[in-house]
Amino acid sequence: MTDEYKVELDVFEGPLDLLLYLIKKEEVDIYNIPIETITTQYMEYLNLMRMLDLNIAGEFIVMAATLMMIKSRMLLPVEDRMEMEEEDEDDPRWELVRQLLEYKKFKDAAGELHHLQAHQENVFELGKETVNVEEDGPGVTMQDVNLFDLIAAFQHILARAPEEDFGEIHGERFTVGDKIDTILNLLKAEKSIAFTQLFGEMASRGEIICSFLALLELLKLNQVQAIQDESFGQIMLHAVEDSAAELEAEV
Repeated sequence: MTDEYKVELDVFEGPLDLLLYLIKKEEVDIYNIPIETITTQYMEYLNLMRMLDLNIAGEFIVMAATLMMIKSRMLLPVEDRMEMEEEDEDDPRWELVRQLLEYKKFKDAAGELHHLQAHQENVFELGKETVNVEEDGPGVTMQDVNLFDLIAAFQHILARAPEEDFGEIHGERFTVGDKIDTILNLLKAEKSIAFTQLFGEMASRGEIICSFLALLELLKLNQVQAIQDESFGQIMLHAVEDSAAELEAEV
């Protein structure tokens, strides 16, 4: 299905980003992580990323092994676990919690610096003759969607797709290149669509996967923007007009 068009998408978020995302999504206490639930969800995301053939850094695999180790220790009988904790002088989750808190501290600081930079761009010294400020610019009032938001939404779409009988032979064939054209044409007509609307009339899992890979490629090429008005809210897809104009000019 994807042999003719290989999607090479770099995963800029790392395993700690995924864990923080899952903790926020499940609304759990970072100091008391339900390790079994988080490990299960982490592996589901990792398996989806593998299925989509995304570039998975080795750190994701290492974190998976770490979570499985912590989970196995948490499942030990109370007496054995207490004996191990006395030897290590720690709950098996604490090292992970420390890493998450340290990472979150720097991530929040980076976010604040980014906000200050954006604010400073609209501050001009006395004497400036003109001020060019974009109106309704992307990302001003809405939150950019990260890879994990997209995978979570894709997971829900795929779960609703009917199971296919692999004993039957279907004549349908979808390519990522074709789906890229389909998405661009749809956004050219509609200007803005909901993520779920993109898959509304698709009947096969193969077509859904192919379309999602096409969307990831368009996001990577900055021809489409995915945004949310609230955390874990509905994802909206918009055409990036400058990129679309450049693409048409090249053609």
